[in-house]
Amino acid sequence: LDLVIESIPERLDLKTQVLSEVAQRQPRLIASNTSALSISELAKSVTEPGHFLGMHFFNPVWSLPMVELIRGDQTSEEALAMAREFAQSTGKTTITVRDVPGFATSRLDLIASLEAMRMLEDGVASAEDIDHALVTAYRHPMGPLRLSDIVGLDVRLDIARHLCQALGPRYAPPRILEEMVAKGHLGQKTGQGFFAWPQPH
Repeated sequence: LDLVIESIPERLDLKTQVLSEVAQRQPRLIASNTSALSISELAKSVTEPGHFLGMHFFNPVWSLPMVELIRGDQTSEEALAMAREFAQSTGKTTITVRDVPGFATSRLDLIASLEAMRMLEDGVASAEDIDHALVTAYRHPMGPLRLSDIVGLDVRLDIARHLCQALGPRYAPPRILEEMVAKGHLGQKTGQGFFAWPQPH
């Protein structure tokens, strides 16, 4: 195997277990598609930490062209070059960031999404209008609430809790997010989030 990309829920215990199992197959390169967890911490579960890095893809993967490459404390230049070459071969562009909480993109994306949720909670505007504002006024391809539904509100909540602990209260999850997850309204995958999503029969 040349490259294995792990892409499971944002839980350290799950990821370390899967990465440990993948490492036994001895691929040349292992990557984690994490949007917030420490690459250096995850690297402790693999046998060759120099051949491990983060490759953060964006939802929806088929239409968003960027991959964020996250360099852990022991990630080699060779590993970064291999990951960059693979991403570019699939039509993606890349940025490289240090292993800090939330990296670059999750910090930017989550802060906008959490603020959109607080605006909805405060009755500033409807979910449709909040999203429409960012799409039309700021040329975002998709609004933060619809994107949150696609990502999964449970995933958003896990990341918000992680970044709140690491970076402080500006990432504290809004009440509306916690309530929706508690009710099982997780977005597209359950048919209900900030928007209603048709479910296949």
